[in-house]
Amino acid sequence: MLMSVRMASPLLLIFLLMIPDVFSEKAWGVSYSPSHICALKNSSVIMSCSYTYPTGYKITKVFWSKLLIHGEEPPDLSEDPEYRQRLQYLGDTQQNCTIRLSHVTQKDQHMYCFRFITNGGKWTGKPGVTLTVTDLQVEAPERVTEGHNVSLTCKSSCTLTDRPTFIWYRNSQPLTERRDRNNQLLLQSVRREDAGRYSCALHGHSYISPAAHLSVTYPPKNVSISINGSGVIVEGDSVTLICSSDSNPPALNFSWFKGGTSVGSGKIYSISKISSDHSEEYKCRSINEHGEKYSEAVTLNVMYPPRNVSVFINGSGVIVEGDSVTLSCSSDSNPPALIFSWFKENQSSAVGSGQSFSALQSGRFYCEAHNQHGSQRSDAVTVIVKGRLVILYISAGVVCGAAVIMILLIWGCRWIKKRNKAEVNHSGPHHDRHKACNDELNEPVYENELVCVLAEVFLQKTKLSSPVAKGNKTVFNVIVKIANVL
Repeated sequence: MLMSVRMASPLLLIFLLMIPDVFSEKAWGVSYSPSHICALKNSSVIMSCSYTYPTGYKITKVFWSKLLIHGEEPPDLSEDPEYRQRLQYLGDTQQNCTIRLSHVTQKDQHMYCFRFITNGGKWTGKPGVTLTVTDLQVEAPERVTEGHNVSLTCKSSCTLTDRPTFIWYRNSQPLTERRDRNNQLLLQSVRREDAGRYSCALHGHSYISPAAHLSVTYPPKNVSISINGSGVIVEGDSVTLICSSDSNPPALNFSWFKGGTSVGSGKIYSISKISSDHSEEYKCRSINEHGEKYSEAVTLNVMYPPRNVSVFINGSGVIVEGDSVTLSCSSDSNPPALIFSWFKENQSSAVGSGQSFSALQSGRFYCEAHNQHGSQRSDAVTVIVKGRLVILYISAGVVCGAAVIMILLIWGCRWIKKRNKAEVNHSGPHHDRHKACNDELNEPVYENELVCVLAEVFLQKTKLSSPVAKGNKTVFNVIVKIANVL
């Protein structure tokens, strides 16, 4: 019996050695999955963990620690003020040792280990879980030219453990159509409206990256001219024209044009003591490194009072008593003068109004033109009214003077005729032809065709008004008789 017991002891020892939980340290252990975690700043991190220990032992304490000091008991994170409110133990006292750490920051970047204590031993899982905390940064060019493509990248300092979905923001407004697992944002055919502050985030996380500014450069647009001052420009005022445009970079080169002629440069074009000569269409041209553009034309309409006022006499300034002569007043003004007053020299009150005036008496008359900006008077013109007898005398004098001239002309023609006859007597073969011509000229009433023609011209040119018409015919008959005598 003793022998059987002795022989049984080695067999029992061998059996017990085959059970790992009894004498092997492999029964004590901690496993982490994953062992490296890249977490986003301000996010919550789950550290998954499981542990084992020999059968028959009872767990008395479990905790996590980040400080391992040889020979000392490591501190419990749940008792650390920096972690107390953020650390939550999700495990149990059997095999699950998972925890959640909230609102992680760069200060939380450590290796974390799980430790458990039993009634028969202690165990720390080394190495533990390495936590890396990252923020997000938008990588983008500072500027891009309108019409080009540009790519923006949401970058982190480590590869995020979870497969994140990226969200993009422009000027703090989400670009909902830009959710993608790709961390790049591609903008095609960039417009100036795409300029702004871009930031990125991960779906389900509150953290948003710092914004990166994207500038879109483009040539001048919406070029316009503004006029300083009131809407009405009066001659003598000072006027300032300002050229403005929308461009990136801002336009620094401006040119001014009056009609098609260059008149200046710079953002501001000033005219001091403006005159009507400045009335014209003006344009400005805005230039930057990407192009140029002209503004729409603006018209400077300069107002001024009447000037160059003058009086025009319709017909002669000499009229017959009882008739009238029309005087017309003209002026250059803006707006055109609508008020005209007529004055006779040496009289203080007006003798008429309107652009035209009928003068019935002798005198010197002038007009005065008015608009809302002033007035100006013309030089005076002279109107002479003659009696009818005086006019008849003047007409008779003119007729007699014309008659004398006619007589002289006819006498000269007769003299030429006599000379021609003398030449005919010596001409021989041409004598018959000249004789026929002379016979034709010696008519009973008008012996000379030239006399008839000249007399008729005289009658037509010396026709006057009815009081002297008969006198003109009498003079005509006298001229004819004189011509025949000669």
